[in-house]
Amino acid sequence: MALSVQFLGAAGTVTGSKFLLTLNEQRVLVDCGLFQGYKQLRLCNRKPLPIDPGKIDAVILTHAHIDHSGYVPVLVAGGFDGPVHCTEGTKALCDILWLDSGQLQEREAKATNRGGYTRHKPARPLYDKKQAEQALPHLSQHPFDSWVQITPDISAKFHVAGHILGAAIVEIEAGSKQLVFSGVLVVWITRSCRTQPPFRKRTI
Repeated sequence: MALSVQFLGAAGTVTGSKFLLTLNEQRVLVDCGLFQGYKQLRLCNRKPLPIDPGKIDAVILTHAHIDHSGYVPVLVAGGFDGPVHCTEGTKALCDILWLDSGQLQEREAKATNRGGYTRHKPARPLYDKKQAEQALPHLSQHPFDSWVQITPDISAKFHVAGHILGAAIVEIEAGSKQLVFSGVLVVWITRSCRTQPPFRKRTI
């Protein structure tokens, strides 16, 4: 089977980074971030992914910024039960950022309900602190410059990126193909996901 790369985010905007690699029925998500910014982008976080989270074998994070890692608690709540591979620094930051993200969403939902300025009765957070805590055990840290076997046919190596603590350029070997994900370089496409999420798929 050919390797395919499906763009589930950061394709139409610079946020919500998610790239699904599929090879021989093995599915690996590179980055798992929240859409942030304008309302029409944030609403994309509520749209279901075009794949059952339980069918994803593993996640690889380039770095801990919420638009690259903050969707993991949603993925876990949806049935994902695999490892989330990252560097030591990324794990340390996710331990803090995911809990903070859950708490902030809880506070925002409570404030919205108190103020009554929502058509949702009641407004609910995308995920809460408890769900963030449940996602943390999935984090699996690795050193830089060492190959990690992600699935039987997919392996990855983290290279120092210098973007933030723990940030990595991820080199991936998938069968006979080699891919590199920088985590911070993007292509701007002027189309929002107001009408549909920016899901793209390409076979390599």
